[in-house]
Amino acid sequence: MSNELKKYLFQDQSVRVQAVRLTDAWQTGLVHQQYPACVERLLGELAAAAVLLASNIKLDGSLVLQLQGDGPVALIVVECNVNLNIRATATLREGHEIPEDGTLQSLLNANGQGRFIVVLDPNRETTDLQPYQGIVPLEGDTVAQVLELYMRNSEQLDTRLWLAANGRCATGMLLQRLPGHGGNRLADAQSADDTWQRAVILSETLQTDELLNLESDQIVKRLFWEEALLTFEPQTVHWFCPCTRERVGNMLRMLGREEIESILGERENIDVSCNFCGKPYAFDAVDCAGLFTENLDSGHANPKSVH
Repeated sequence: MSNELKKYLFQDQSVRVQAVRLTDAWQTGLVHQQYPACVERLLGELAAAAVLLASNIKLDGSLVLQLQGDGPVALIVVECNVNLNIRATATLREGHEIPEDGTLQSLLNANGQGRFIVVLDPNRETTDLQPYQGIVPLEGDTVAQVLELYMRNSEQLDTRLWLAANGRCATGMLLQRLPGHGGNRLADAQSADDTWQRAVILSETLQTDELLNLESDQIVKRLFWEEALLTFEPQTVHWFCPCTRERVGNMLRMLGREEIESILGERENIDVSCNFCGKPYAFDAVDCAGLFTENLDSGHANPKSVH
């Protein structure tokens, strides 16, 4: 099992290569979330992309990527923080059929109103920076193309992405041209151009099956076996959602004793699922009574369902 981000740098330091492969972390995230295969694939691709991009942001906080749709899928969202902790979820519209061959555009941009949203959310405890949000039309046939267009038009960075996902793993590779250093001579710029073009040509041979079935080191070695790459220490990626039973309990307590007792009058338990990871929490009559006698710490939860 692998849950690592690996980074490499071309010898002239003009192009970075990054590869991520998530297996048990990805499967942990799907334990309480069941989606059609085409939605699961899009969610996994966006998760892999979030890890690849978040690792390059010099910000104590989180990167949030959202695909907001007007089709059968209302929202796909992934959050990855500076420690490479990820969480991801999708929201499907009730009453809408999800076709087996659903694509990014048919699922999220059926009426041309889909949006791609990027949020940089600083850690309020360590910085006074304000969140940044970028919103662009949902252009591109794949998650990779959407991100490439955004990076080129909004960040002015030449970026190529190869992404793949299924129920077993979420994986991807990023190729990015780094900004030139001050004082570069024309010859240096030409060399950087040559390196970028060579890296792109080599990477375009990468197939989806290779992404899904090979380890990151194997992929990079196959593609760039003639290149002298600088290799960095791998970084571990974890699935993490901050929902807890205590936070859910505090949310229920805010409904008030009368409302809670009314719900329990109709059923044995109050069942709540986290809106982000889908983890279920069940509270019976004894648990609910304790909500109004125990001095719980303040907190919050984002419930997906109460039934």
